[in-house]
Amino acid sequence: MNTIPQSVPSLGARPTAGANPGRAETRDVLARATYDLLVVGGGILGTSVAWHAAQSGLRVAMVDAGDFAGATSSASSKLVHGGLRYLQTGSVKLVAENHHERRVLARDVAPHLVNPLTFYLPVYEGGPHGAAKLGAGVFAYSALSAFGDGVGRVVSPARAAADNPGLRTEGLKAVAVYGDHQMNDSRVALMTVRAAVAAGAVVLNHAEVRGLRFARGRVTGAEVRDRLDGTEFGVDARLVLNATGPWVDHLRRMEDAAAAPSIRLSKGAHVVLKRSAPWRAAMATPIDKYRITFALPWEDMLLLGTTDERYEGDPGEVAATEADIEQILSEAAVSVREEHLSRDALTYAFAGLRVLPGGPGGVESAKRETVVTEGRGGMLSVAGGKWTTYRHIGRTVLNRLAKLPGGVLAEDMQPVSRLPRRVPLPGVANPDAVAHRLLVDRDPGGRIDPLTARHLATHYGALAFDIARLVARDPALGERMHPDGPEIWAQAVYARDHEWATSADDVLRRRTTLTVRGLDTPQVRARVEDLLAQRPD
Repeated sequence: MNTIPQSVPSLGARPTAGANPGRAETRDVLARATYDLLVVGGGILGTSVAWHAAQSGLRVAMVDAGDFAGATSSASSKLVHGGLRYLQTGSVKLVAENHHERRVLARDVAPHLVNPLTFYLPVYEGGPHGAAKLGAGVFAYSALSAFGDGVGRVVSPARAAADNPGLRTEGLKAVAVYGDHQMNDSRVALMTVRAAVAAGAVVLNHAEVRGLRFARGRVTGAEVRDRLDGTEFGVDARLVLNATGPWVDHLRRMEDAAAAPSIRLSKGAHVVLKRSAPWRAAMATPIDKYRITFALPWEDMLLLGTTDERYEGDPGEVAATEADIEQILSEAAVSVREEHLSRDALTYAFAGLRVLPGGPGGVESAKRETVVTEGRGGMLSVAGGKWTTYRHIGRTVLNRLAKLPGGVLAEDMQPVSRLPRRVPLPGVANPDAVAHRLLVDRDPGGRIDPLTARHLATHYGALAFDIARLVARDPALGERMHPDGPEIWAQAVYARDHEWATSADDVLRRRTTLTVRGLDTPQVRARVEDLLAQRPD
């Protein structure tokens, strides 16, 4: 069995070749230039806009008060999907658009990060929907995806139970089957940040906007504070885009103290359990007319959720409560056998906030639309939408930038229609081929075991070879960070030098899966913090 090294690997003492610039250098670059676009907020929407704007030729900066994808964007259900439930509201065009983006992500943009997943939709006696309705629904759903994931159909309880031992069969009448995809949302977001930087954007996390800059009543930049060391600096920009998610109205009030609320928030909580048996499919179980609860095989674990309730507190304090956990486990028990839902198997619980358009009605039935507004000082604000369509949202906002009154940016940017539509994320490769290479090309001093090789291939794609080279240079980096997880110390070094990780949470919660696996022990955290401290700024 692997053990946790008693000292931080020696390579942690210096940045690796080709590392990102230090924070002081990045602050200096941000403060000295005037940018065409300053994106405030490094969640997936802000990052998508930064990526597309940089591709268009604009000079782009992006800052985030926390970590990239540190809030809502890393607290999703980890799905890349068409949105089956939208069919019942008649949103056929929306589902078709979602399917298109899903296929492009899975086949062209991120096949190393987005994986196919079969779904079971069980029909129980007394449930909110009948077998005929759900059967027709999954057939229509698969038709809208051009049957790219097979034909949606209904199978018998016996057939479904043979494929998935976690399925509760008492009162089960039938099971509808369809296909979608899933991802590790943190990894996809980080790869998108890397793509934006590769296209020319300058980015800095843990950099909080404390105020806006104005000239003749127009927003012309932001006052920023580095939350790690307190350094204050300014960023000048011709246009500021507010992509702060749940905090979007907070920034709008910096522009105009009288700005009316533009959004409302819905809290979604999830729990993660150790998996006691293989699952060949996920389960999507209708709870009522609008809500579905998911049981997803994810990262060798079982991900359950989600809740959907109005949230009016501080977005920075959102968390999964004991009531959330009880609700999720209770709803999962509708279709998951009791032995798979033991509280002893719980490793992690988390919550995020959906950003929804303002308006009447309950949040559970609200449309997942993107809201774009322009303030009196010219700042654009974008919020809401679906993870699946993040590239489409980025292009939509870019179109809006091109059509601003007076052609503020239009003369300096390529139109969206002339940009490549399927630019792959860094590391694009077949993960099976990458895992094979990691195993057969290794030398005796840099062994990577099969479980770790597969993990690296499906989280980094071809960039996994960079991590393998770290292990070849210092075999101590090939040791697992925790005996029960697949991650190795080379990933922590790589996160520090190439993925903007500055805290233990950055490494353990978002660059790796140790936190969600319940493996971020005090010992592991202390050694990650020591390693992070060894990088000179």
